[in-house]
Amino acid sequence: MKKIIHTSKAPAPIGPYNQAVLIKDTLYISGQIPIDPATGKLVEGDIKAETKQSMENLRAILEEAGMTFEHVIKSSIFIKDMNQFAQINEVYGTYFDADTAPARETVEVANLPKFVRVEISMIAVK
Repeated sequence: MKKIIHTSKAPAPIGPYNQAVLIKDTLYISGQIPIDPATGKLVEGDIKAETKQSMENLRAILEEAGMTFEHVIKSSIFIKDMNQFAQINEVYGTYFDADTAPARETVEVANLPKFVRVEISMIAVK
Protein backbone atom coordinates (compact mmCIF):
# COMPACT_ATOMS: atom_id res chain seq x y z
CA MET A 1 0.00 0.00 0.00
CA LYS A 2 1.36 3.40 -0.88
CA LYS A 3 1.56 6.31 1.54
CA ILE A 4 1.67 9.88 0.28
CA ILE A 5 4.38 11.99 1.91
CA HIS A 6 3.77 15.71 2.19
CA THR A 7 5.46 18.45 4.18
CA SER A 8 4.96 22.20 4.25
CA LYS A 9 8.76 22.46 4.59
CA ALA A 10 9.08 21.68 0.86
CA PRO A 11 7.26 23.34 -2.05
CA ALA A 12 3.76 22.20 -2.89
CA PRO A 13 3.51 20.29 -6.17
CA ILE A 14 2.89 22.44 -9.24
CA GLY A 15 0.95 19.71 -11.04
CA PRO A 16 -0.96 16.46 -10.53
CA TYR A 17 1.68 14.65 -8.45
CA ASN A 18 2.84 14.35 -4.84
CA GLN A 19 6.09 15.37 -3.19
CA ALA A 20 6.84 11.71 -2.51
CA VAL A 21 5.32 8.25 -2.30
CA LEU A 22 6.38 5.65 0.25
CA ILE A 23 5.87 2.00 -0.65
CA LYS A 24 6.95 -0.35 2.14
CA ASP A 25 10.49 0.87 2.90
CA THR A 26 11.12 2.65 -0.42
CA LEU A 27 10.57 6.38 -0.85
CA TYR A 28 10.19 7.85 -4.35
CA ILE A 29 10.71 11.63 -4.26
CA SER A 30 9.47 13.79 -7.11
CA GLY A 31 11.92 16.16 -8.74
CA GLN A 32 12.59 19.21 -6.63
CA ILE A 33 13.37 22.58 -8.11
CA PRO A 34 14.69 25.67 -6.31
CA ILE A 35 11.44 26.97 -4.88
CA ASP A 36 11.56 28.42 -1.38
CA PRO A 37 8.66 26.72 0.43
CA ALA A 38 8.24 29.70 2.78
CA THR A 39 7.53 32.12 -0.06
CA GLY A 40 6.56 29.87 -2.95
CA LYS A 41 9.00 31.82 -5.11
CA LEU A 42 12.00 30.62 -7.09
CA VAL A 43 15.38 31.14 -5.48
CA GLU A 44 17.32 33.53 -7.65
CA GLY A 45 21.05 33.84 -7.85
CA ASP A 46 23.74 31.49 -8.98
CA ILE A 47 23.42 27.79 -9.75
CA LYS A 48 24.92 26.89 -6.37
CA ALA A 49 22.10 28.68 -4.54
CA GLU A 50 19.53 26.96 -6.77
CA THR A 51 21.10 23.55 -6.19
CA LYS A 52 21.23 24.12 -2.43
CA GLN A 53 17.52 25.00 -2.32
CA SER A 54 16.63 21.92 -4.35
CA MET A 55 18.67 19.76 -1.94
CA GLU A 56 17.08 21.40 1.11
CA ASN A 57 13.64 20.66 -0.34
CA LEU A 58 14.70 17.02 -0.74
CA ARG A 59 16.00 16.99 2.85
CA ALA A 60 12.64 18.20 4.15
CA ILE A 61 10.79 15.43 2.31
CA LEU A 62 13.26 12.77 3.48
CA GLU A 63 12.84 13.98 7.08
CA GLU A 64 9.04 13.89 6.78
CA ALA A 65 9.40 10.21 5.83
CA GLY A 66 11.78 9.56 8.75
CA MET A 67 14.86 9.31 6.52
CA THR A 68 18.09 11.18 5.80
CA PHE A 69 20.43 11.49 2.83
CA GLU A 70 22.13 8.32 4.11
CA HIS A 71 19.02 6.41 2.98
CA VAL A 72 19.23 7.67 -0.61
CA ILE A 73 20.18 4.94 -3.08
CA LYS A 74 19.55 6.75 -6.39
CA SER A 75 19.53 10.37 -7.56
CA SER A 76 18.66 11.90 -10.89
CA ILE A 77 19.87 15.39 -11.70
CA PHE A 78 18.46 17.31 -14.65
CA ILE A 79 20.32 20.45 -15.64
CA LYS A 80 19.85 23.11 -18.27
CA ASP A 81 23.57 23.60 -18.97
CA MET A 82 26.19 20.87 -18.60
CA ASN A 83 28.79 23.62 -18.22
CA GLN A 84 27.37 24.14 -14.71
CA PHE A 85 27.90 20.49 -13.75
CA ALA A 86 30.96 21.15 -11.57
CA GLN A 87 29.18 23.84 -9.52
CA ILE A 88 26.08 21.66 -9.07
CA ASN A 89 28.24 18.68 -8.16
CA GLU A 90 30.16 20.75 -5.59
CA VAL A 91 26.95 21.59 -3.69
CA TYR A 92 25.38 18.15 -4.17
CA GLY A 93 28.52 16.49 -2.80
CA THR A 94 28.23 18.31 0.54
CA TYR A 95 25.08 16.31 1.32
CA PHE A 96 26.70 12.87 0.99
CA ASP A 97 29.64 10.89 2.31
CA ALA A 98 31.72 9.98 -0.74
CA ASP A 99 32.09 6.36 0.44
CA THR A 100 28.32 5.78 0.66
CA ALA A 101 26.96 8.22 -1.94
CA PRO A 102 24.03 6.94 -4.04
CA ALA A 103 24.02 5.88 -7.67
CA ARG A 104 23.29 8.85 -9.91
CA GLU A 105 22.90 10.19 -13.41
CA THR A 106 23.08 13.77 -14.58
CA VAL A 107 21.30 14.73 -17.78
CA GLU A 108 21.28 18.00 -19.70
CA VAL A 109 17.77 18.90 -20.83
CA ALA A 110 16.25 21.60 -23.03
CA ASN A 111 13.93 22.99 -20.35
CA LEU A 112 12.68 22.29 -16.84
CA PRO A 113 9.53 23.32 -14.94
CA LYS A 114 9.33 27.09 -14.45
CA PHE A 115 12.44 27.28 -16.66
CA VAL A 116 14.77 26.60 -13.72
CA ARG A 117 18.33 25.42 -14.28
CA VAL A 118 18.33 22.35 -12.00
CA GLU A 119 15.89 19.65 -10.83
CA ILE A 120 16.78 16.69 -8.61
CA SER A 121 14.79 13.57 -7.76
CA MET A 122 15.70 10.71 -5.42
CA ILE A 123 14.86 7.19 -4.32
CA ALA A 124 15.59 6.25 -0.70
CA VAL A 125 15.27 3.00 1.23
CA LYS A 126 14.98 2.55 5.00
